[in-house]
Amino acid sequence: MPTIVIILAVLFLALFLLVTVLEKFGKRHSNEELNKITRFIFPLVAIVLVVQLLVMIFR
Repeated sequence: MPTIVIILAVLFLALFLLVTVLEKFGKRHSNEELNKITRFIFPLVAIVLVVQLLVMIFR
């Protein structure tokens, strides 16, 4: 049990550090760039869900 707590603590710390560093030094994107990126997110999520469903069905 303590091993899981240590792993979760390290992952949380790494995520916290990564988010703070990216917010400070990350590039700001315009709305046009964000629209281009978000246009592909929902179809990709749908494809991943369908593939995972097929994997679970045929396993």
